[in-house]
Formats: sequence, C-alpha cells, structure tokens
Amino acid sequence: MTPRLRRLLGALAGLLAAAVGLGAAEVVAAFVSPESSPVVAVGNAAIPLTPESVKSFAIATFGQRDKLALVTGTFVLLALYAMAVGVVALRDRRLGAAGIALFGLLGVVAAQTRPAAGPLDGLPSFVGAAVGIAVLLVLVAPLTPAAAEDTPRPGAAGLLAPGLDRRRFFLAGGVALGAAVLAGGGGRLLERRFEVADLRSRLTLPAPASPAVAMPAGADLAPSVAGLTPLFTRNRDFYRIDTAITVPQIRPADYRLTLTGMFDTPRHYSLSDLYGRADLIERDVTLTCVSNEVGGLLAGSARWLGVPLGVLLRENGVRSGSTQLVCRSVDGMTIGAPTRSALTVPGAMLAIGMNGQTLPVVHGFPVRMVIPGLYGYVSACKWLTDIEVTTYAAAVAYWSAGRGWSQRAPVKTEARIDVPSGNSPLAAGRTRVAGVAWAQHKGIEAVEVRADGGSWRQARLAAVPGLDTWRQWVWDWDAAPGRHLLQARATDKTGYTQTPVQAPPEPNGATGYPSVSVTVS
Repeated sequence: MTPRLRRLLGALAGLLAAAVGLGAAEVVAAFVSPESSPVVAVGNAAIPLTPESVKSFAIATFGQRDKLALVTGTFVLLALYAMAVGVVALRDRRLGAAGIALFGLLGVVAAQTRPAAGPLDGLPSFVGAAVGIAVLLVLVAPLTPAAAEDTPRPGAAGLLAPGLDRRRFFLAGGVALGAAVLAGGGGRLLERRFEVADLRSRLTLPAPASPAVAMPAGADLAPSVAGLTPLFTRNRDFYRIDTAITVPQIRPADYRLTLTGMFDTPRHYSLSDLYGRADLIERDVTLTCVSNEVGGLLAGSARWLGVPLGVLLRENGVRSGSTQLVCRSVDGMTIGAPTRSALTVPGAMLAIGMNGQTLPVVHGFPVRMVIPGLYGYVSACKWLTDIEVTTYAAAVAYWSAGRGWSQRAPVKTEARIDVPSGNSPLAAGRTRVAGVAWAQHKGIEAVEVRADGGSWRQARLAAVPGLDTWRQWVWDWDAAPGRHLLQARATDKTGYTQTPVQAPPEPNGATGYPSVSVTVS
C-alpha cells in the first residue's frame, strides 16, 4: 500500500468514526434533550464567542439561513478535524483516540455550561466520543503494519495493494457507515418526541378585550400592485433572526413566567393564567431587526394578541427606580428592554397570538415580548420565561455586553422599494414603483421617489393602517430606455425626513436611501 493511499484511507476511517460517534450521540440526545447534541451544544457555545463583524456578515450574507450556515460550517470543520484525527491514528492510535476524546470533552463542557443545562446534558457527547474512539480503533487496525499482509492476494487490483487487508477494512467501514446512518436518522426521529406542535394546535386563543382597530378602506394596495409587500406578513413568511440553533420546545402545561427583581409582589404565571386574563389586547405592529440593511427584508407586520405589558408590571408593583427589564428566554438568551417603554408604549405586550393563530413555535411559542417602536434585540424576547426588573447599571443583556450595540434602539423612519426589484429588465413606459415605509409611534406623512438623482416626486400613500405598522406607497414613473437608479425616502409626521447618510446596522440601525438599479428596454 502506498503512503498516499494509506493516508486517504486513514482520513476515511476518521470521518466514519466521527459519523458513528455523532449518530450515537444523537440517539442519546433523543432521551436527554435536543440541545444536548454535541453539534448543537458546540454551535450554541460558539455563537457568543463569534466576533460581531462575523455575525453581521453571516446575517447580511445568509439572512434567516444564518443558523443553517453555522451548523453546516460546524459539520465541515468537524469533518476536516475527523479526517486529520484518522491520519494521526495511523501513526499512534492513542493520539487518534485523544483527538476524538478532546472533541467529546468540548461537547460535554458546551452542553453542561449552557444556561438551561440539565445534569445529563453532557452524556450524549461522552457516549458519542466513546463510540467514536472504538470505531476508529477498529477501522485503523487493518491499515497498520501489525495487521498488514506481506504479500498481495491473488488477483489484487485497484485499491488492493501489498499489505492492505481490503476485506477487513471495507467490511468494517460498511458496517460503520450503516450504523452512522441508522443512529443519526433514528436519533433525529426520536428527538421529535420533544416537539410541541401538536400540543400548540390544541390550544384555543381567547378573544381580546380590546380588539385591533379595523383596517380602513384603501389600507392595503398589494392586491392591485404585483410584487408589493402585503399589509400583513403571513406567519410562515415572517422573518426570524435569533441565536437559537434548535427551536426551543416548551410544553404548555410546563410553562412558567417568573417575575424577579424590583417588584413589590413578584409572582409566577402559568400559560393558563395568561390565556385566562380579562384584559387581553390585539394590536397591529411592524417588527424590524436591527441587522436589517436599508431596503432589506428583515421586517414584518402582524396582528398580535397578548397581555398588556404595562398592566402586568404595575399589578406586581414595579418600582420606580427601574430602567431596564432583563427578559430571559428558555435557552438563556437575555434581551434588555427599557422599563419606560414597557410601561408607557401603547401596544407593548406579552404576545400569545399572531395573525389570528396561536403564536408559532419558531416565533416564540408560547409567549414572546412585543414592544412597538424598538428594534427586536431590545424588545422582542422569544420563548420568554423570566422578566427581571433591574437597571442598566446593574445588569447587561446579551447584545449590549461588549458587542457594540446600543442599549436603547428606537426604530428609524425608513422607506423600502419592493417593485421593481431590478432582477429583470423593464419595458419602457408607465411603470409602477412601490414599497412600504414605517415610522412607529409617529406615522408616515409622505414618501418621495426620484430617478437618477433628479427631483423628488410625491408617491401616493395607502390609507393609514395604524401608527405602529408600515404604510404602503406607489409612484407612477415614465420609464425611458437605459439604465436608471431609483431611490426613495420617507418623512414621518414629526417632520423628520429619512437621512441620506449611509451607515451600517451597528450600533443602532442602518441609515441611508433605499435604491434599486433597473434596466429599461
């Protein structure tokens, strides 16, 4: 056997050993928790350590697929590491075993140190490492001099070379591959027992004591303008940006909302307590991610149902010295919301419903926070289980903990061009340019559009749907042949006009004019 061939087979042995080990870990995780899976645990641990510039790049590049990109990248790095371990094991089996044990230890530490860890969360990584070591030793045995044959077998050809026990290696490799597929697939199937979609579907949303205001005629122009964003975003289309690699699954019967900190009489609330309240409100609110680039798609509008946040805080005696609510998700994520906004902003709520449906699991089921007018990283904690009333001086939430984001982040007045998209040529002549604009708590007064840096032209606005939702607009443009740059800007009812100064999302939201380059033929 040539040295190169031996190294290639050693790398394959390491890859198969890692696959079987991860499969075994998935089976164990199916009986512990999905978050205890080594890949998930290591990925979750890596997120807080990732530089903000890398996170911003991931969101800008992959958008809502950022977590898929992270998991994919983790698997790629793990595969390369496993292949290197396999090659090392050809020289020294103990070093190869130590390489797998090191990754197993990393998984154990990552799983056991996560905020919501249980006593057995390190077990999948431990078992996976043990199984991976055993498989590696079995696979490299036929590739080591002690197991090699001195002469080739009759009829040897192709991969069969002097000293290679082909039958033993490929038989063991085939068994390992089958075991990896069965264990990995079986583990993922078993983990479905944690899913709460069925339990969620059995819940019936209560009727609001204060329903949302009916939409006026002419508030939704989308049916008559192809490509224009609808007034309400469907739940399945609503953007999702968070740090949860696996979506938290909370059984309704197990849910508890805990109030701590600067309260006179803090208490716990079950989901039944919240569903059974007589003061539920329904409001139409547009949410925006602070990572949204100017003209980006990380924004959505929905009709939310929930418990009025200010009422809930006051009935528990929130103290006047508080400046911040540290809101904790079941997975340990912390969101710092301004206490003043929680108490005074109309429509601030603990949401349990979205667009007439029970809150979707991916959007925070069973309870999330919604505070209109603030970017999500300071207002929209999902899978909410704890509200600590405190101060900015006493506690620092995740996104403000040395990560460069502002503690207070009001949503900026902004317009977006939806059509034309610039992805295909336009025919010369009358063309509709349309989009949405938002200025929460203020309302949109005007939207202007221009072509090629010329004079600003007033767009036609849809009827006002509400102060906390976006407002659609349309402008009819006489498009001439050639290449053109379209820009838009919004003015809110305070008289503020969207600034042309371009700035990135960090530290409190992007600025500039949205623009689309189009070709007219």
